[in-house]
Amino acid sequence: MIDYKEKIADIIAEAAEGLSADEIAGSIEVPTDEKMGDYAFPCFRLAKEYHKAPPLIAQDIAEKISSDGIFEKVESVNAYVNMFISREMFVSDLVRDVNEKGTDYAKSDMGKGKTVIVEFSSPNIAKPFHIGHIRSTVIGNSLYKIYDSLGYKTVRINHLGDYGTQFGKMICAYRHWGNEEDVKREPIKTLLGYYTRFHKEAEKDPALEQEARDTFTKLEHGEKEEVEIWKWFREESLKEFEKVYKMLGIEFDSYTGESFYSDKMPAVVDELKEKGLLEESQGAEIVDLEKYGLTPALITKSDGSSLYITRDIAAALYRKKTYDFDKCIYVVASQQNLHFKQWFKIVELMGYDWAKDCVHVPFGMVSMEENGEVVTLSTREGRVVFLEDVLNQAVEKTKEIIVEKNVVTDNVEETANQVGIGAVIFQELSNNRIKDYVFKWDKVLNFDGETGPYVQYTYARAESVLRKAGREAVSKAMESDGLAAKYISRDSGYELAKLIYSLPDVVVDAAAKYEPSIVTRHLTDIAQAFNKFYHDEYILVDNEEEKTAKLALVLASRTAIKNCLGLLGMEAPERM
Repeated sequence: MIDYKEKIADIIAEAAEGLSADEIAGSIEVPTDEKMGDYAFPCFRLAKEYHKAPPLIAQDIAEKISSDGIFEKVESVNAYVNMFISREMFVSDLVRDVNEKGTDYAKSDMGKGKTVIVEFSSPNIAKPFHIGHIRSTVIGNSLYKIYDSLGYKTVRINHLGDYGTQFGKMICAYRHWGNEEDVKREPIKTLLGYYTRFHKEAEKDPALEQEARDTFTKLEHGEKEEVEIWKWFREESLKEFEKVYKMLGIEFDSYTGESFYSDKMPAVVDELKEKGLLEESQGAEIVDLEKYGLTPALITKSDGSSLYITRDIAAALYRKKTYDFDKCIYVVASQQNLHFKQWFKIVELMGYDWAKDCVHVPFGMVSMEENGEVVTLSTREGRVVFLEDVLNQAVEKTKEIIVEKNVVTDNVEETANQVGIGAVIFQELSNNRIKDYVFKWDKVLNFDGETGPYVQYTYARAESVLRKAGREAVSKAMESDGLAAKYISRDSGYELAKLIYSLPDVVVDAAAKYEPSIVTRHLTDIAQAFNKFYHDEYILVDNEEEKTAKLALVLASRTAIKNCLGLLGMEAPERM
């Protein structure tokens, strides 16, 4: 496929002295108003070089390049050269390129030889996998897929919250009020009940807090009974988490959680001491970061127990040694902004220049609507919405709609799963990740408007057109050679082709900004453009030449939509 911006830069470079093709390419713009062309080149910076008014320079360049076959029309407007690409050439090239590449369209090898780690999801063991976790889970999974599509060796890590003082509380609560049968029957809900009760009882009996701290210290020191209970809680929790990951179609390369680094933390503390970074403060050990505009970072408590920062530094050192990453991405809520700034700075002060390759990708918080009021989710208070329940309800709601509307599908259960779960994923990835939002059942399960079901339905519509056309006609359209592009270069076809053409750049932009919603919004635009093309242009016409051209564009659209859905972690149902 021609890189049109690059091609135009070469053409202008021959007509205009003083600027290289690379400099020209950096100045070429895509006008927001289509009447101003597909591309525009501003001539202001040439005024000094040419000793001439920019509008006159634009007029001169426009006259010189207008005869090139790549253009349908070239105009000079004030100081701009406005260029209209040959529609037939563009659409023909685009369709051929997409249909040749298929599932590889919008992929690249720009990351070849580089390793990216994406740490995401990371729920706490023995606590519910609730709706608040979906943000890290689906944002992280989409970023993994985006980087993977760009040729990076991408490692998915689930840094489980399987260590810390909360386990002292959980074990303590289990000993006071728990029993084995309840945990085995309903692990997460039972353990959540223990955790919630602990905090209520601790308000009446503060001695429980010290008991919990002592219990965690025993766990850190490897006391047999505490370790056995902790391992049991971990195994039961993972079984529950795997149910949700299976529903979402998400896998991990590593489940090395916080506990994995427990024996690696003393070395971190020793290194901090050796490098003169550690200070004593009221019996605890800190790294003073005030000169860098950050609060002091607590490394070890007065009782010698470790903290999150110590474990995160140990994890980063281990990952660099194990994977030699070029980038390590942490998809963690914006509430942890200070935490990441602190330990990134500490790693830098330790003398590791790769600290700059550690990236925190924050996202906004989730609250929920309860009796008409917005309340914050709180595991401690037992105020949560289980993610598994959300996904199951979405599937059931979809199933009801399928039956109610007599949707033709080969497998109701499979389609309901694809669409219901896709609706939840799309909802999460449709807005900028940094925005806070309120979880509302009616919004999450709304299947109208710019939603996951809408784009999936568009894909199914394209599939339906191809089925009706028949294998022979589709096979002919796949060849795409000698395509009669005049039939698909009218406004709706051209606009659709332009959106498909820009998809590779959209994927690169999403990776650079760690923002899957860029792909989501573009996918919605492609779906809307396809539906406009579908309504404006009757596709299965009698004229074979025209039908072949239109089917070729349908094939390209189907591929683009499916590839986008894949980048978001969604499936593409063929019937809906």
